[in-house]
Amino acid sequence: MALFGDPFRRFFLSPTIYRTSPGSPALLDWLESPSAHIFKLNVPGYGKEDIKVQVEDGNILVIRAECGKEELGKEKDIVWHVAERKTMGKSDFSREIELPEDVKVEQIKAQVENGVLTVVVPKDTTHPKPSKVRNINVTSKL
Repeated sequence: MALFGDPFRRFFLSPTIYRTSPGSPALLDWLESPSAHIFKLNVPGYGKEDIKVQVEDGNILVIRAECGKEELGKEKDIVWHVAERKTMGKSDFSREIELPEDVKVEQIKAQVENGVLTVVVPKDTTHPKPSKVRNINVTSKL
């Protein structure tokens, strides 16, 4: 799916987009303050070693988590009858969020505490982006 490269995506997914894996347990809140964008995701049962936060393609915030899976039946003499504890309510997930243009991607910070991942994306308030509107002079002859 070439969603990020499609020049018409802004007409259908304005102003920014985010994608999630189906059945993702990571519910998302996106807050904006005068100085930062703040993303909060529910990640109960995941530790900091299970979660990866990256910026891809310059402005796509990608948050992934993999649940650590025990080797079932690892020992030769052990027979598992039920194995619900490691998989119940916890599965791999991925979230992709297109960041606005006025952010400082090199200063993004993330922390996980009490089952909530908080990602703080500071805004670039010192260098306002120039307007993308450009007026074209209309004449009667080319």
